[in-house]
Amino acid sequence: MAPRPLLLLLFPAHSYRVEAFLAAADRLGADIALGTDLPGAFLRHGRPVHEVDFSAPERSAAALAAAAERAPFAGVLATNEPSAVVAALVAERLGLPHATPAGARAARDKRLLREALASAGVPGASFRMLEPHEAPEGIAAQLAFPCVVKPPMLTGSQGVIRADDPAAFARAVHRVRAILASHPGDAAREPDFHRLLVEEYLPGKEVALEALVTRGELRPLALFDKPDDLTGPYFEETLYVTPSRLPLAQQAHVVAVAARAARALGLDHGPVHAELRVDGDRVSVLEIAARSIGGLCSRVFQLIAGPLEDVLIAHAAGLPLPAPVRGAGADAGGGAGAAGVMMMPIPRSGVLRRVSGLEEARAVPGIEQVTVALSPGEAIRALPEGASYLGFIFAHGPTPEAVERSLRASFGALRFELSPLLDVLARP
Repeated sequence: MAPRPLLLLLFPAHSYRVEAFLAAADRLGADIALGTDLPGAFLRHGRPVHEVDFSAPERSAAALAAAAERAPFAGVLATNEPSAVVAALVAERLGLPHATPAGARAARDKRLLREALASAGVPGASFRMLEPHEAPEGIAAQLAFPCVVKPPMLTGSQGVIRADDPAAFARAVHRVRAILASHPGDAAREPDFHRLLVEEYLPGKEVALEALVTRGELRPLALFDKPDDLTGPYFEETLYVTPSRLPLAQQAHVVAVAARAARALGLDHGPVHAELRVDGDRVSVLEIAARSIGGLCSRVFQLIAGPLEDVLIAHAAGLPLPAPVRGAGADAGGGAGAAGVMMMPIPRSGVLRRVSGLEEARAVPGIEQVTVALSPGEAIRALPEGASYLGFIFAHGPTPEAVERSLRASFGALRFELSPLLDVLARP
């Protein structure tokens, strides 16, 4: 009987997905060692647990590679941008297939991403950098409007603002700098954290591609439409629906451009999550990450092709991929119908007092799950300051149109009572 492969899973302590990955490993006959920044909280799982300082990737990778001498890893799997950097460094030390460390760093830092894509001729936004103490008024005359102000190292559209004229540009820069100044994370120590990207605004429909790269070859798993218009001034993602309703030729173009982007960065092996804009014949890369779709949103994949965690564990450990994923294309979903998720938009910043309409929201035909992420008394901020959602709605149906209708109807049944934040904490 062949020994069970041991996979190293790297994740921050606040990750939603640890239990899902452990269950996937059990289904596939694999063992998992856990690497996280709060190891004591995960001893209850009865698995090997390694402490990881994601703010010190080289040192953490060296310690994990030393641990592998006692219990060799068959693969390394990351769950977010900082853990992807550590995973790439560990895999490089151990001779395991994975994204290159430089590629993982570029996928985390949007300045490096833009430079790599531009150098390789991959379609994307033109850009320039604004240094931390550089006045926005000094470069406004050099810009084409509209443009987008973007922090290089935040995620989830936090701090991303469209500006349509010089005055709006100056306001956006000051607002994003205030967001960065109050940010609590370790990334604030990174050299690029307080610089700003000023990018060309890209028109068109936005899509998200979930894919696996196997030794340089990209295989699409699912292509998600984002049916809501993401035109700004803020870019709150709400709906993901798959399969895509784009013409098949455009879908193929999306996959081809994403594959070029992955090669340009050195994302040679592992999961890839790409965000792109489609405007007629032009397909442009917004972002590409060396990880799978984040947080609870991964559950939408299960509705059409089985648990995504099974696919990721199998791929990282070198096991055969689950049968439903074999041969999946850009229009993944096959005969399994359509699926989607709504990340509940935040109407305004405030303190949650009460949620009503949950029974009605869950009773909408096609709805699989409605989850409110906040408890009464918890505060939440709207974009651009915010970095989370009110909750998630999942739907399954015969067509993308039916799924979109179900998601909108379900959200329409919900009522959120929010009290204002204290004036001293509130932002305009």
